[in-house]
Amino acid sequence: MPSPVLPVLYSFRRCPYAMRARLALAASGQRCELREVVLRAKPAELLAASPKGTVPVLVLPGGKVIDQSLDIMRWALAQHDPEHWLTPDRGSAADMEALIQQCDGSFKSDLDRYKYPDRYENADALSHRTAGAQYLTELDRLLQGQDYLFGARRSLADMAIAPFVRQFAHVDPAWFEAQPWPALTQWLEAFLTDTRFQQVMEKYAPWVSGTEGIYFPNDDN
Repeated sequence: MPSPVLPVLYSFRRCPYAMRARLALAASGQRCELREVVLRAKPAELLAASPKGTVPVLVLPGGKVIDQSLDIMRWALAQHDPEHWLTPDRGSAADMEALIQQCDGSFKSDLDRYKYPDRYENADALSHRTAGAQYLTELDRLLQGQDYLFGARRSLADMAIAPFVRQFAHVDPAWFEAQPWPALTQWLEAFLTDTRFQQVMEKYAPWVSGTEGIYFPNDDN
């Protein structure tokens, strides 16, 4: 009996956008064929599916392509949302979306210019670190007295935003750890040590065209 056709996920392990997509797929239990790519040598199949050539890209069995990370998260959770990421413990779905959009907009812009100032004309890394810190201060405020951004359990916002906070923290760990963000620091540490994050950060060899990818999440996770 032939194996069922699975969605295909083109991913890159260290990309925060791809991380959030893998997190939602793992939480939903939606199996897919994961194809780890090398961004400097993008496979033709990835470019054929999404000419913009960024990850993640999810190709559904019927041929539909989803090439925005948040859309992949929403698609996966629409299939199955056992942890209720789409319905926050406190606040509304609109509140979550606004916080995520702030992350993907001004915070991501500051993060890029803080981490890679040489890639941007006239970018002042320290000024962008200061600007990004304003968003992190707001996250720390939201986390006062609760474990997650929207209450007692994790939500779409936590899992969509945490990979980018992780990236910001890794630019200068000593500076980050010295900031007055105890709640944020605890939240990030909980994210990094959680079994779900460990699951989606497992290393795989780059996918080779013409071969089968990795079943994700696999039965051992």
